[in-house]
Amino acid sequence: MSVKNLGIIGYGHLGQFLVHELSKVPEFEVVKKWNRTPRPEDHVLPLEEINEKNLEDIDLVIEVADPSVIKKYSDLILRHCDLFVGSPTALADKDTFNSLKNLSKQFNRSVYVPAGAFWGGNDIQKMAELGLLKGLTVTMTKHPSSFKLESPLKELNEEAKTRTEATVLFEGTVRELCPLAPNNVNTMAGAAIAAHSLGFDEVKARLVSDPEMLEWHVVEVEVEGPDGFRVSTKRMNPARPGAVTGQLTYFSFLASIKESRFKPKGFHIC
Repeated sequence: MSVKNLGIIGYGHLGQFLVHELSKVPEFEVVKKWNRTPRPEDHVLPLEEINEKNLEDIDLVIEVADPSVIKKYSDLILRHCDLFVGSPTALADKDTFNSLKNLSKQFNRSVYVPAGAFWGGNDIQKMAELGLLKGLTVTMTKHPSSFKLESPLKELNEEAKTRTEATVLFEGTVRELCPLAPNNVNTMAGAAIAAHSLGFDEVKARLVSDPEMLEWHVVEVEVEGPDGFRVSTKRMNPARPGAVTGQLTYFSFLASIKESRFKPKGFHIC
């Protein structure tokens, strides 16, 4: 199998982890890196240099920066190469989601959405394809300092910091929640894409702020099928207070990138 040239957008903790780990994989070579804050000493370019010239030798761009990057640059990227959407909350915007699907078909590109902290995505996707998925609820619980939220959830979370008991910040649809917590609920966006028969408007979301959640991020998934079929999972991901992404989610992203080598052209959750 030929070597794939990679570009990575986002050079924070996750981006640096991926660059380091992918350097050990013979089938991949990271040839470009971009970040909001450029780092010339590490050959990291500014976002403004995501352009045709810097994309012409790349097979796959991996975005692990911010949903705004997907909205701004996905059109340009998909005209030149495949795209790994590390911030799938961007896809809660209908225009962005439809644009990615149309461009992937128009230019015969692949769009990959990582499962991240979402457990059982392939099984849920199969149920959706067979018309058997009747309901899906995802509950995420984190320490208050691990959230980066927009109003009015930001203010609710500040109040939660003064309490000892858990506070439910949000209950509703994934589409409603994504713009309010764009950096925290990529797991839920991935769930909505896997559960495509329900989608962003019918997959239910609960966001919980718990001051006692000092060691974990917890993701609970409730799946409903026909005739009373039901599956419940609870994923406990090691994470310190203040961490937006749990430790094992880093390795989940890495596994998804490796898996992308074996996917056909199209729109995939992996």
